[in-house]
Amino acid sequence: MFLIFKRLWQVNWAEQWQYRANLIMYLLYWLVSPIIYLAVWTSIANSKGDVNGFTANDFVTYYMILLICDQLTSNIIIHIFAYKIQDGSLSGDLVKPIHPLLNNTLVNDIAFKTLNMMWLIPIWLVLALIFKPDFASVTLNGILFAIPALVLGYAVNFLLSGTIVSLAFWTTRVFSIHEFYYALILLFAGQFVPLKLMPELIQTIARFLPFQLLMYLPIQMIQGNLTMDEILQGYATGAVWFIAAMALFQLTWRRGVKRFSAVGA
Repeated sequence: MFLIFKRLWQVNWAEQWQYRANLIMYLLYWLVSPIIYLAVWTSIANSKGDVNGFTANDFVTYYMILLICDQLTSNIIIHIFAYKIQDGSLSGDLVKPIHPLLNNTLVNDIAFKTLNMMWLIPIWLVLALIFKPDFASVTLNGILFAIPALVLGYAVNFLLSGTIVSLAFWTTRVFSIHEFYYALILLFAGQFVPLKLMPELIQTIARFLPFQLLMYLPIQMIQGNLTMDEILQGYATGAVWFIAAMALFQLTWRRGVKRFSAVGA
């Protein structure tokens, strides 16, 4: 199995280098919204002094960390796999002795993410020079606590996205469904605004959903804003959602493959 993944990595890593312009477009797409949110909220905080206790520096550090967390926990399954079900090219992958989504697509996404981070780091450093964040609250322990949360967040997001993509076995097109899923992430993951500034009802709902794992919880861990009990509760919520997402994906995938047919593929 190690040799299989090694070969998949070599192939997908080489493939990503062939689409550098496409990668830059994806990166710009991911950067635009957080940078706009950062600029807007810091402007409001500077004019008012703070926003419900959040200073301009709080917003700057929050969104600077969010840029990294978002890259680490997001995925592009909808763009690199959904079309295979739609046009029938998945049939060629199904005859291979590896899972089309959990092996090749996973490695493809990680290769894309790795190359993306190589481009993001210099851009992030330039933004740090422009906005001058004060990372005094960031500690090594906080970063270490955030790593398992980021891994769980990526795994859960990957499986839920895989579940949505698997719906293409019934609906053929799933882009609109995935856009709704992305809207939920904007609301409950803390990308649009830190969850602490959202209405209490939204915060309560978010505690029971997996989306906090993608951005808000890791950011709070890195900034040292959570107690150990809150960190453990975040891990537990992530573990439960990982099991649920895996079960949901396996159910959707197996039933979908049974009804899959490709004419002329």
